This record gives sequence, structure tokens and C-alpha cells, in this order.
Amino acid sequence: MFRNLLLALFATLTMALFSTTALAATDINKASQAELEEVKGIGPAMSTRILEERKKSAFKNWDDVVERVKGVGPGNAAKFSSNGLTVNGEVFKASVTTPKAENNKVDRKTKADENKETKAKS
Repeated sequence: MFRNLLLALFATLTMALFSTTALAATDINKASQAELEEVKGIGPAMSTRILEERKKSAFKNWDDVVERVKGVGPGNAAKFSSNGLTVNGEVFKASVTTPKAENNKVDRKTKADENKETKAKS
């Protein structure tokens, strides 16, 4: 009986240790390429882009990452953050970042509308 209780306690502690390790945060400004690639969703190409930008200067916040790293938009930032990636210890907050793609769509739409107006006036 005592042995079974001891085994159950050991199993629980072991699972807790592994789950804590799995959820440990990886800071984008401190992580090696191998550590970045341990974050689900970050492969060799993405980790290389992150490290190249980080060589220029450390990332200030998630907005900075989204702006500087090709392929990281709000969707990927949220995914990476939920998988343990942080920027200076901070998790991604969707309301903080203005999506690059949305800005581009708005700009294209505005230019298309301007072209239609110009043609209509002619």
C-alpha cells in the first residue's frame, strides 16, 4: 500500500516536472537557434530570420518582431507565444500589434478606389 502511494507520488512529480519544462518560456532575445527551433512552429528558416534580425539589434517587443521578421504576423506571433516564445519575458497580446497584412490591404483598397474615381472623372 505504502509502495503504491509512493509510486503514484513519484509519477505525479515526474509528470509535473516534464509539463513545467515543456511550458518553460523561451526568450527570443536570448535563445540559441536550437532553442528557437524547439518552439513548435519555428523551423530552421524562421529561426535563421529571427537570429539575423536579432544581430542588428535586440527585439523591443512583439510589435518589433512582427515588423522586422518576415513571416511573423499576428497569427504566427500568437502561435509562437502560446507555444512558449516571449519577447523580454512578455507574451503576445493580439490587441497590441497592428497587422502588416491589414495595412497593405487597406492601402491597396484605397489606391484602387482612387483609380476608379480618377477614371470616373475622365
